[in-house]
Amino acid sequence: MNRLAVRRAALRELVVGSAPPWLARRRAALRGWRRTRPFWAGLLLILGGAEIMAVPLAPLSVLVSLGVGGLAAIGIGLALAVAGLFLWFTPQARHYVSVNALILSVLSFAATNLGGFVVGMALGIGGSAMGFAWTPRPRGPLPPGRPPGRTLAVALPFVLLAGLVTAPVPGSGESSRAASATPRFAGVPAPSTPPTVTTTRFAPEGFTIAGVSEVLTAAGPRKVMVLRMRAASLTDYRLTTRDNGPELALGADRLDLTGDVTLYLTRFSGCLEGVVCLTFTPDRLPVPPIVPPFVYLTQVEADQALVTSDMITAAGLTLHARARPTGP
Repeated sequence: MNRLAVRRAALRELVVGSAPPWLARRRAALRGWRRTRPFWAGLLLILGGAEIMAVPLAPLSVLVSLGVGGLAAIGIGLALAVAGLFLWFTPQARHYVSVNALILSVLSFAATNLGGFVVGMALGIGGSAMGFAWTPRPRGPLPPGRPPGRTLAVALPFVLLAGLVTAPVPGSGESSRAASATPRFAGVPAPSTPPTVTTTRFAPEGFTIAGVSEVLTAAGPRKVMVLRMRAASLTDYRLTTRDNGPELALGADRLDLTGDVTLYLTRFSGCLEGVVCLTFTPDRLPVPPIVPPFVYLTQVEADQALVTSDMITAAGLTLHARARPTGP
């Protein structure tokens, strides 16, 4: 090993010594710039984003999905590439950028062509973990022990991927028991046709997907997704009934749900941080089942069968009612 190291050092000295002075200065400047930021993490994110974007441009015979999947691949790929550039030029925001890049990398498996056939997703996860773990090189001797950020960065992708693997599967015994809890106020039947809820921004706290259950409606049991959270804030909230009675339109500039919040939905669509737009139903649950507290959704539209909460606070509440048109 000592001989090999000596030979490598001699070869490096030969190459560097034979280079022109201006090239040596450029190399030294690039080396200094690279060591003051998570360079390799940003490079992996850029490569992962490029690979995810390249898949929709491949021949049709190798594509898994087209249309919305292709557009999502381009959007996620661009976002990952921009995240890599942010790691290069704004290393002080590496933690926030790395966590968001990690979420996009994992979501690319479901929203695009299997995350660029897993290659782009793997590059994104690796770059996110490296960017989260990177710390500026301190001056002087390094302190003993491993920096805690590296341990957290290694564990973070596995925690998020574990959510993918352990996502409740409709019909499975364990998930059925987890989601079969009877809703509070079960004696009050929900409308036969769930009302439509829209909001421009949905910001939950402690958001989890509990699985699939049934709620009692005027027309019988209905299959719903169960979403639980500690609190939620909805901006520009609108609810419109769709049953046979008069049409009611409930609106609020801001609606805050606090306490033990549970939503029972037959359909849910929205855009994660305004970038990736997805639609879910009881037959197609979202992954991962746990959403970090800093993630929000925009342009949300849902069919809400039932909602329970310890406290509901509304600002700018309005209520309108009008008779439905009765035929031509």
